[in-house]
Amino acid sequence: MAKVAFIGLGVMGYPMAGYLKSKGEHEVTVYNRTTAKAQKWAEEFGGNFAETPRKAAAGADFVFCCVGNDDDLRGVVLGEDGAFAEMSSGSIFIDNTTTSAEVARELYAIGKEKGISFIDAPVSGGQAGAENGVLTVMCGGDEDAYTKAEPQIMAFARACRRMGDIGAGQTTKMVNQICIAGLLQGLAEGMNFGSKAGLDMDAVIDVISKGAAGSWQMENRGSTMCKGEFDFGFAIDWMRKDLGICLEEAKNNGARLPVTAMIDQFYAQVQARGGGRWDTSSLMHLLAND
Repeated sequence: MAKVAFIGLGVMGYPMAGYLKSKGEHEVTVYNRTTAKAQKWAEEFGGNFAETPRKAAAGADFVFCCVGNDDDLRGVVLGEDGAFAEMSSGSIFIDNTTTSAEVARELYAIGKEKGISFIDAPVSGGQAGAENGVLTVMCGGDEDAYTKAEPQIMAFARACRRMGDIGAGQTTKMVNQICIAGLLQGLAEGMNFGSKAGLDMDAVIDVISKGAAGSWQMENRGSTMCKGEFDFGFAIDWMRKDLGICLEEAKNNGARLPVTAMIDQFYAQVQARGGGRWDTSSLMHLLAND
């Protein structure tokens, strides 16, 4: 049994921390910006809560984190009340936030000076994956630190892999988001085309999902897209944050992302219509209502 801290109890972090306590059978202390939520988690799972990231990380072997963006991550890691201020040499920080590769490398270097290992470990699978403990985790960092962290990560995951040195987890997640964005636009156009043609779209989805066009998105979002239902899943606000990271990284490595840039602007149009919290499948809204 390890001593574990978890920082950030959003829709992803709350159940992930729960699996570390129940399935991992660890001693878990949580921190959340809203203390009441941390108290609720402690009552539900029988763990502990702390008032600052520093206090949560005190004496922890592993510190997990799942917050909003680069600045949020720096805020809970660095400074007088940050986790690094109290983590001991030999401990490991596992960041499950989707951030830039740049901030992962920055915090890795700072941690190394203190004897703290830093692993960038973004996740895929959404809220449902977190709640069911079946996330896919892509990791970057030193191999020895990853080997120690992997069994802990598997408490809330169905797959976990080291992709390379620090930052490789985040760049792998960027590939994931680029692929999803393109797939969703193609799916939205296909569903809209079929609807305009007067086809029975449930029948269409049933047939083509068994062929080369089939995908998780088609099976889980195709029908709801046709019905104009977008009140679940991964929000556009979050996707645009992720795509912004992808586009910025592409400037650094020279990759061309013309379709990703276009779809990012489509999402901006949905945001302008008040759909920032709609699921990413709401690309269909633009096609069906214009």
